[in-house]
Amino acid sequence: MGNPNITLAIMYTLSTYGTWLRGDARGWVDDGMVFPPDPQLEAYDKGRLKHPPFYFDRELRHGIGQAMGDALTSRLKIPILAMCVQSWHTHFVTPANAHEVSEVVKCAKDAVRWHLRVARPVWAADYDKRFCFKESAVLNRIDYVERHNLADGLPRRPWTFITDWHSPYFT
Repeated sequence: MGNPNITLAIMYTLSTYGTWLRGDARGWVDDGMVFPPDPQLEAYDKGRLKHPPFYFDRELRHGIGQAMGDALTSRLKIPILAMCVQSWHTHFVTPANAHEVSEVVKCAKDAVRWHLRVARPVWAADYDKRFCFKESAVLNRIDYVERHNLADGLPRRPWTFITDWHSPYFT
């Protein structure tokens, strides 16, 4: 069942620069609130971009995921339960841990910037995080991320650093 006050895992979503702006046709989130599409607001934000939107080339995505996973597992000692790298965003799931969410995100973003060594913004300023309080939520988030890999023609777990979920509360 799960204790609603204990975080079991966190799913992080990091978008690349300029690829999901306020007003986006898919809807958009600001400070945890979901907003409907707003083409005028999106056009305004597009006009403010200092660089074109950033996309990960398909042939670089595995290396990008490896760089993120290596950084998170070696620097922060955080297991990775699932990860995908798409052209304009990445998802990864970790067990709850002692690090601030912002520290985990910074570690992942910095690893990719260092790996790519490009002289322009790679990431959007913000990110999304989803806290999982039930084992079923953890398993659903892991499956959600793994299905992105399958849709890309990859195995569910394309990196060797990905570990199995073992709930500390439901053994």
